[in-house]
Order: sequence, then C-alpha cells, then structure tokens
Amino acid sequence: MPSKPAPIKKAAKKEPEKKEEKAPEPAPEPAPEPAPVEEAPAEAAPAEGEAPAEATEGAAPAAESEAPADGEAPAEAPAPEPKPPTPPPPPKEPTSAPVDLFVEDKNDNSVTIIWSQPETIGDSGLDGYVIEVCKDGTEDWKAVNEDLQKSSRYVIKNQTTGDRLKIRVVAVNEGGRSPPVTLPEPVLVKEVADRPKIRLPRFLRQRYVAQVGEKVNLTIPFTGKPKPEVSWTKKGAALDPKRVNIRSTERDSILFIRSAERDDSGVYEMCLKVEGFEDKVSLTLQIVELPGPPASVKIVDTWGFNVALEWTAPKDSGNTEITGYTIQKADKKTGDWFTVLEHYHRLNATISDLIMGNTYKFRVFSENKVGMSESAAVTKEEAKILKTGIDYKPPEYKEHDFNEAPKFTTSLSDRATTVGYSTKLLCSVRGSPKPKIEWMKNQMIIGDDPKFRQICVQGICSLEIRKPGNFDGGVYSCRAKNDHGEAIISCKLDVKQPAIPDADKK
Repeated sequence: MPSKPAPIKKAAKKEPEKKEEKAPEPAPEPAPEPAPVEEAPAEAAPAEGEAPAEATEGAAPAAESEAPADGEAPAEAPAPEPKPPTPPPPPKEPTSAPVDLFVEDKNDNSVTIIWSQPETIGDSGLDGYVIEVCKDGTEDWKAVNEDLQKSSRYVIKNQTTGDRLKIRVVAVNEGGRSPPVTLPEPVLVKEVADRPKIRLPRFLRQRYVAQVGEKVNLTIPFTGKPKPEVSWTKKGAALDPKRVNIRSTERDSILFIRSAERDDSGVYEMCLKVEGFEDKVSLTLQIVELPGPPASVKIVDTWGFNVALEWTAPKDSGNTEITGYTIQKADKKTGDWFTVLEHYHRLNATISDLIMGNTYKFRVFSENKVGMSESAAVTKEEAKILKTGIDYKPPEYKEHDFNEAPKFTTSLSDRATTVGYSTKLLCSVRGSPKPKIEWMKNQMIIGDDPKFRQICVQGICSLEIRKPGNFDGGVYSCRAKNDHGEAIISCKLDVKQPAIPDADKK
C-alpha cells in the first residue's frame, strides 16, 4: 500500500507538463464527476523523499479545479468566462450654436452685441463664450476677449472708426467649441445717425416773459446721434456772448442771461444738425418792466358834485400792453390821496360824490402785467365843488285807507262731541273798524245764555259749549259786521250718547 501513491504522483507530475505544451489549445471542459472522497487523502499525501515544492505545485491546480477520478491525471482548471468589456464613457459634446445675435448699439470706436444662449446645451454645461472679429474681406478671425464671456452681452472696444467688421460668437464647454453664430452683414464702426429732434417745452411754445433784471435760464432738450451741432441766432445774427451764454451737452442746450434787459427781447432760433439733417425751433423772449405814467390828464367839466376827466395813454408801456389805469383824488385842504377807481380800462372817467365846498386835484397811474407805474400824471387845474341853494320839498304820501269789511280768515269746522263733555268752536276774523261778533244756534242769536261762553280777542273768536245735552246739537253760526259790511260762517255740532256696555258682557 505505501508504494502505490508514488507512481500516481509521478504520473500526475508528467501530465501537467504535457498539458502545458498544448497551451494554445482551447481549455477542456471540466470533468463530469468529482473524484471519490476516499482517494483524496492518498492523492494529496506527498511521497517520501519528494520536495515540498512539488507537493505545492500539484496542489495548486487541484485547489483551482475539481479532483480527478482514480487512475486519471488531474485535468487543467477551466478558464473563467471573460467579462464583457466596460464601455468607454461617451464623448463630451459641445453645445449648439448661440442664437439671436444682433447689434445693440455702436459708436465711433466700439460695437455692443447681444445674443441668446444655445438651444441645446447638454450634460457638459456651458462654460462661456468667445467673441471673434475680422475685417470685411478677410478670414483672419481673432478673439477679442481673453477670458470666456459669461453674460450674453459684450462691448467690442478700441476699434477704428470706419472699419467694417464681421462678428461671430462661439459657445465653449468641455466638449469644445460650438458652431459659431455670425452677424449676417459686416458692421460699420460708426455711431448710428439719429435724426436731430428738438423737444421744445410747452411753456416756451408761445412767449416767455421775464422782468428787467431777472435771470433767464432756459433748457431746451433734444435728441440725435452722433452728438448734434447746436447753433443759436437772433434775427438771423449770431448772439452777443457778452449778453447771452449758451451751454450745450449731448442732450440739451441752455440759454442763460444773468440780468435781462429790454434789448434782450426778440425771437431766438435754435438749429440742430446731424450729418446733413437739421431741426430748427424758434422761441420768443419778452423782457418787460413797469409802464410810464399817462402822457397827460385834464379836467373836462365840473357840475354839481361831479368831475369829468380825460387822459392819454403812456408813451412807455413797459414793453407789454397796458391793462388798466388807477384814478386818485386829493382834497386841497388835507392833500391826502384816495383811490376812486382801479383797473379802469377807458381813457376818460366821471368822478362823483364829491363834497360841496371842497377843491380837488386828480392823478392817474398806468398799469400793466408787471404792476402800476411808479409815477402818475396830475391835473394842472383844480375842480371846486360850489355851494348852491337847495330847496327841500318833502315827498307827498297818500294816506292809506285801512277801512275794510269783515272777513273770516279761518272758518268753523264741523265737530262731534259726547253728552256731558264740553267742546269749543273756533274761527278768526279781520276788519276795520273792529267788527261786532254774534253767535247763533240754528239761526237764533245765543245772547247771554250761561251755558255758552263767548270770547273774541285779537280777531280770534271762540264759543265754548259747557256740558252739552241731547238738545245742544245743531248748526252754529258766527256773524261779524261793521259799517262796511258783514260776514257769516257756519258749522254743524253733533252730540252723541255715551256708549253703554251690554249686561251679558258683565
């Protein structure tokens, strides 16, 4: 038994060597059945005198594969099934081209462009944009931004006036450069010509009025590109820089006069020019001051308590129209002036209600929109109101006839009462002389019957019927008469029985 394992071990050692020579052949299929469990110790045990390395060498394939059957050489371990190769990561792609590229603004040395981001960006995102330009007629594209542009707006600066530039924009990310978007036509580096337009303020469209000595500071805005050329004239001639200062910016022009004089009045014309286009506007400046006094004033006539005056318009109106006159009078005794008419428009007036025996002088001031003249025109002559005899005749008045026939102003009203309850009849009457009052029952004069009480005060007549009975009902009349006539009114009095409750309801 000890000698049996040795040859098997040797056979097992040679078999792998043969198998190794046939390495190029495909790996054999694994054995259908594993080796018996009892044989495993015999195969695994090393022979006496063999080196440990051989045992290790034989055990390695056994560990990797199933044990062979008795009498067979151990087969080579089957190669593991190859794993499918890991696919390489998909290549990163650039974005689509930016869209909507156009020029926003330009001037003599720069061009401002704007655009929209690409419609397709992808997983790689968007790092920024590169702006490239080249002169028209060449293809020498050069980037104008050193760093990637993050926003969708860029100002291409430091360009030469008059150059024509082709401009394009490229989006950049980890996948590289996108297709460019290019302006359809080259751009001329020159400020866009905008026709000049003067925006004259509303208060300057008719006439601007200022007083002598005031400051005049008028600002007239305008539009136009490039910067318009502004010029001012007055009556076709250039302005005097000693009197009028003009300051113009890109947006407006200012006409400034430190202290206005009447000679500054007139029509000023402003002209705006841009590359062969021009716009003109005129404004009228009127410098006004207080007017002079009327040229003359005189007393035309004096009668009774009245004086008629006439005067002529002032020679100096203050460079504006005369709006009226103020007339004053002064008594020679006191010398105090009092205003009798203000804002009077005519050149003549009649002064009334003067005091008899007094002597008067008159003066007239001129008025315009600035105010009243500092001096006045005074009458040379005086007006004396003479004392005259006056016969007073009191008016005659016709004496009023107050006589009047009686007349009832309030009539009697029908009444109803209950037996045992007093009642009163009322009416009112007027007449002159005072009428006599008589009360009647059923056309019979009541007289001094104590059952009735008759009162007549200040034209109010009353008849009190004390505790009337069943026979006190009927037609009552009141008659008033005097020397001029009589009047009568009547009413009906109904006397009712008191209600008696039924015995059953008790």
